Amino acid sequence: MTVAVVQFGGSNCDRDAVRALTYLGVDAERVWHEDGLPEETTGIMLPGGFSYGDYLRAGAMAAQSPIMDEVRSKAENGTPVLGVCNGAQIGCESKLTDGAFTTNKSARFQCEHVYLRVERADTPWTNAYDVGDVIEIPIAHGEGRFEITEKRYDQLEANNQVLFRYCDKDGNSTDDANPNGSTGNVAGILGTSETVAVLMPHPERATLPDIGGTDGEGILHGFAE
Repeated sequence: MTVAVVQFGGSNCDRDAVRALTYLGVDAERVWHEDGLPEETTGIMLPGGFSYGDYLRAGAMAAQSPIMDEVRSKAENGTPVLGVCNGAQIGCESKLTDGAFTTNKSARFQCEHVYLRVERADTPWTNAYDVGDVIEIPIAHGEGRFEITEKRYDQLEANNQVLFRYCDKDGNSTDDANPNGSTGNVAGILGTSETVAVLMPHPERATLPDIGGTDGEGILHGFAE
């Protein structure tokens, strides 16, 4: 299996992602967006960073790259796709998932550790956990507020597409535990397929034991699964 970690101008978490995946025994390589996906691609990760300097809005310009046509085609055929932070913004802008990520409620960049409650444990990205588990993952974003209309949010809920919610250390999903004002404390969601997911926190920064916690390992194991 080869996971293509797509690098855009301004990506800055692509090397972190490759290192974390390699540590977990997953074959991964950085792919410059203009070069297209390698033929052997069996998984795709859209990493964090500031693609195109977040001009217009975060992820909007990267979503227009021709490689995203390939990503959407692969996703429709069942290839696992994970968007993280800026990759989540690109994923939403590319219509891989519903909703959008906008400026944090605080109107400032936030870099801190947060708690997430696992809402589903039957997807490739969460089957290493149990429903209700609380994991600690870092965030680093200025536009991480998940926004969606009430009607579409109700559809997400009805379709059981919410993967993670921000919570406190005891698993309570409260306003105080919501770092950016996201609708419903949503931190990560599925696309129409369970093999496609986006999340704002950084699991690759909570995978290598020598740089901190390892609560993010289970999410990246989704590629191995």
